[in-house]
Amino acid sequence: MDLIYIDPPFNSNRNYEVFWGETKEKRSFEDRHESTQAYIEFMRPRCVELARVLKKTGSFYYHCDWHASHYVKVMLDQIIGENQFQNEIIWKRTSARSDSNRYNTIHDTIFFYTKSERYTWNKQYEPYDPHYIEEFYTHVDPDGRRWKRGDLTSPNPRPNMMYEFKGYPSPSKGWRFTRERLEQLDREGKIHYPKDPNGVPRLKSYLDEMPGVPLQTVWTDIRPLHNLAAERLGYPTQKPLPLLERIIKSSSNENDIVLDAFCGCGTALVAAQGLGRQWIGIDISPTACRVMAKRLRDVCRLPEDEKLWRVGRGFVVRDLPWSEKQLRVIPPFEFENWAVIALGGIPNKAQVGDMGIDGRIYPVSSMPTTSGKSAGELDFMDAWYPVQVKQKDKAGRPDIDMFEAAMLREKRTKGFFVSFEFSSDALREIDAFFRREHRTIIPLTVRQILDENIAMKLA
Repeated sequence: MDLIYIDPPFNSNRNYEVFWGETKEKRSFEDRHESTQAYIEFMRPRCVELARVLKKTGSFYYHCDWHASHYVKVMLDQIIGENQFQNEIIWKRTSARSDSNRYNTIHDTIFFYTKSERYTWNKQYEPYDPHYIEEFYTHVDPDGRRWKRGDLTSPNPRPNMMYEFKGYPSPSKGWRFTRERLEQLDREGKIHYPKDPNGVPRLKSYLDEMPGVPLQTVWTDIRPLHNLAAERLGYPTQKPLPLLERIIKSSSNENDIVLDAFCGCGTALVAAQGLGRQWIGIDISPTACRVMAKRLRDVCRLPEDEKLWRVGRGFVVRDLPWSEKQLRVIPPFEFENWAVIALGGIPNKAQVGDMGIDGRIYPVSSMPTTSGKSAGELDFMDAWYPVQVKQKDKAGRPDIDMFEAAMLREKRTKGFFVSFEFSSDALREIDAFFRREHRTIIPLTVRQILDENIAMKLA
């Protein structure tokens, strides 16, 4: 990826159930983490993977607020590198409020990191403040162009730049420019000559030729979305389009690839599409994906079509939830991947020789220890749970026996087994295994996963 921007849940104890109508998706928008530590541990493995896919010349933006920003900064320093931190951006996201017992909190924080010292950077500008214009651009030509006076003299002694120009003697330290450059400025009408022959000509800097003020780290010029904004979709944490356009313009070029891994209603995707970038969006909610698809069709006039996507003129939506009927007939390895990913785990890359384990679930307390090819893409401390998946109407006692052997071999105290149903013999063996070895196997049916009724069992 050339540019990654994420706007994940903020750990702000806010509940966003009001937007989505589908009851089973409410948990996706409950921004309620048990603690700041739980939030950081939730985000850490995701940020590890995002950093992994970022190009050496790429940039990473993390949008958060005051609830956990200080801890997010420490986490990103560990993952990306504290020397790769570039800026902490403050965005004024709301107008003044009336908190009675403390200072009003009206801003979000955006952390800007790069993968290396060589990264894409396109300087952005904002308009001059009207008061600044009135104070400094005090001169107006007959054609209405405003300008201010600038210095044509050298700030340091330059003996080789001491010469007479248009009857004006050289300044004591010499001219700032060569004679050829001064003659060019004269032809362009950009030199102001004083009436006093002993005075010094001045450079005319025209307001309409100035790019503006280089963008600083405090952004107050992009207003948040109000209730009547045309682009507003009703999504509770929707960000204004100009905010994403500014980030994308600053840290990517046309045809670069932009990734938003918590893309919500797709503002980053719409901005990237409008600016001629390629893009990838990820979200946990099927409803959010449908909202994004509709927005891309309606706003960007982009067709949702596989063939057009392959030639760069459309988009596709992938990996929406399967039905139980579909899951019964898909290829076994694809079914295994679906089940492991649905549990929040990492599936095996090999289709054979998995030794009775189809994937691993890493608890949020796992920490990356080493990196490099020998360590694999993910290398955590030795804290993980095995997952076994069987695409069967009913997993039986022999299936459980094989998984028990794998757990004993890997010295795991807890594991997860997924199937469409379990025989009574299989369930009795799971109970006996716990009493005999004090090791836990959690049986999960496909229906339980589809209904998202597994939170307590994954705890």
